[in-house]
Amino acid sequence: MCPLSVTIICVNEADRIGAALRSVAFAAEIVVVDSGSTDGTVALARQLGARVVETDWPGHVVQKNRAWALATQPWVLSIDADEALSPALAVALEAALGQAADDVGGFEILRVNHYLGRKVRGGVFGPAWHPRLARRDAARWAGEDPHDRLEIRGRIGRLQGELDHTPYRHGGEHLDTIHRYSQRFVEVSLARGRRAYWYDVCLRPLGHLVVAWILRGGLRDGVLGVTLGFLGAAHVALKWGRLYDAQQAAGPSAAEPISR
Repeated sequence: MCPLSVTIICVNEADRIGAALRSVAFAAEIVVVDSGSTDGTVALARQLGARVVETDWPGHVVQKNRAWALATQPWVLSIDADEALSPALAVALEAALGQAADDVGGFEILRVNHYLGRKVRGGVFGPAWHPRLARRDAARWAGEDPHDRLEIRGRIGRLQGELDHTPYRHGGEHLDTIHRYSQRFVEVSLARGRRAYWYDVCLRPLGHLVVAWILRGGLRDGVLGVTLGFLGAAHVALKWGRLYDAQQAAGPSAAEPISR
C-alpha cells in the first residue's frame, strides 16, 4: 500500500463521500472525522474501509488539524467529501511519493470545480492550485474559518492530474453557503475590529466582477461564467453590507479600524 494517510472531515455527506473514498482506495490509511452525521455517512465510510472518528464541530481549521494529527503514515493528503482524485492524479501522487527528495515538504494539487454538471474553466471558480499533500510532520492547517489553508515547511512541488470538486448539489445550496459565510465574516470582523465603509459596499462587488470576468477569464464560460460572477459579487456585497449595518447598530462604541 502507498505510505499515505488520507484525511476527510465531514457531516451528512453520504451522497458524495463514496466517490472521494473510492478515489483514494490505494492509500494505506483513510481517516474520516465526522461531526454528527445522521444520513448514514459514518456507516458508509466504514464500509469503504475508512477509520471513522466521531466528534464535535470546532471549525474548519481546528477540525482539519485534528484529522491531520490522527494520521499515522509518513505522508498525508487532505481532501473534502465533495472532492475526488482523477485517475491521472492518483497515478502521479503514488509516483511522487516514491521519488520525493528529502527537501520536499509537500505538493500542490490542481483543483477543478464542477458547477451543476459543468466544468468551470475561468473566473474565481476556475482551476486553482492548492497545497493538500505533505509530510505528516511538515505541515499544519491555518487561516480564518471557513477559509483554511495548509502551511507546508520545505520545498513544494506540483502534481499532474486534477482534483475534481463539486461544491454544490444545487443552486439553493450555493445561496445557503453565501448566507452562512457572510454571517461568519461579520462575526469574525466584529471580533477583530475590522471596519466596513460605504465604498466597501459599493466598490468591492464591482472589483470582484472585474477580477472574475476579465482578469481570471470567467467570461469564457459564457452564461455560467456571468452567473458565477454575479453570485460572487452578491456574496461580496452581502458580507460587507452586513458588516456595515452591524457597525451602525453598534453605534460609536464599535471597534476601531484595523488593517484590512
